[in-house]
Amino acid sequence: MQRLIYESAWDKTIAAQDRKMIEEIFNETLEENGQNVAFPLVRSALNHKGDLLVTCLIHNFGSEPFSIEDTELTYKEDGALVAEMAFTTPQVQLPPQTSMPWTFIFPKSSIQKESVHTGGKLDFK
Repeated sequence: MQRLIYESAWDKTIAAQDRKMIEEIFNETLEENGQNVAFPLVRSALNHKGDLLVTCLIHNFGSEPFSIEDTELTYKEDGALVAEMAFTTPQVQLPPQTSMPWTFIFPKSSIQKESVHTGGKLDFK
């Protein structure tokens, strides 16, 4: 059975309303649709430096651990590429059948199209 975990810094600092929203998205996206790993979107935003912050759940539906090591991710809105980048994130070490929220930061230099923050999808390239 899929379980939701939080990285320790997230667990200490996440606001109650954000935790509730993440738990709702977790419960709504538990169906694996034949994928070992899925990234249902929580939200996207720009920070003060113009970097794109994409918060998602990482679902590891597989039977093997999942980590993000030189993993090329794309962020698209309504099918159009907004940003892409390779990530190595040592904090993301997901055991099998586990989900965890995470925010990927695409630097301003990796953004190829202005984000409208609707219809977003994060995926492997």
